[in-house]
Amino acid sequence: MPSITLDTPAGPIDALLSTPAGPGPWPGVVVVHDAFGYRPDNEAVSQRIADAGYLALTPNLYARGGRARCITRVMRELLTQRGRSLDDILAARDHLLALPECTGAVGIAGFCMGGQFALILSPKGFGASAPFYGVPLPRNLDRTLSGACPIVASFGRRDVLGIGAPEKLRRTVNAHHITADIKVYPEAGHSFANQLPAQPLLRVTGFGYNEAATADAWTRVFTFFGEHLRA
Repeated sequence: MPSITLDTPAGPIDALLSTPAGPGPWPGVVVVHDAFGYRPDNEAVSQRIADAGYLALTPNLYARGGRARCITRVMRELLTQRGRSLDDILAARDHLLALPECTGAVGIAGFCMGGQFALILSPKGFGASAPFYGVPLPRNLDRTLSGACPIVASFGRRDVLGIGAPEKLRRTVNAHHITADIKVYPEAGHSFANQLPAQPLLRVTGFGYNEAATADAWTRVFTFFGEHLRA
């Protein structure tokens, strides 16, 4: 999977770009990785999206400096809802929009930390947003989601970080009349759609990959994207 150089307001960073097979153009999807930033998982997610007929672009939010320092900075920017990481994601959106292979419709998908970014940026020029367990939910959710695009959200009931989050998100999208598909998977925990190292240990802590929940969630996401990015 090719790694490209993505120009951003704070300078170039690397990003993964996955292109569907066959003739385009295609809608695009900006993919925001989770807090682990585990490249093999990022590649698998990107390829899944491309196989479904979407250009997938994953900016590396940890491209500047040491990993620990990057995580601290990105988490701070997530809380304040401003900073380089948000600019990087919007630069990825603009990169897709400028590609002749792109139809001009771009969605956003994110996992854990990335799911929170997908919610925060849902009013920022995207056609659809797919947060996977984007918890804890962003601060000031009512104000954050004002003007948001359609949202397809997936949660695991066993996710201790997400207690009460699906219900709060439903109340907010209903209040703003935002088109939404929100589903909770009873047997799934946090990171259920990410194939990360040390799965046995992750499951003990309430994390871990769940194949059935992952398959169903992606089916919903691609159906939703089909309605809102391909129309």
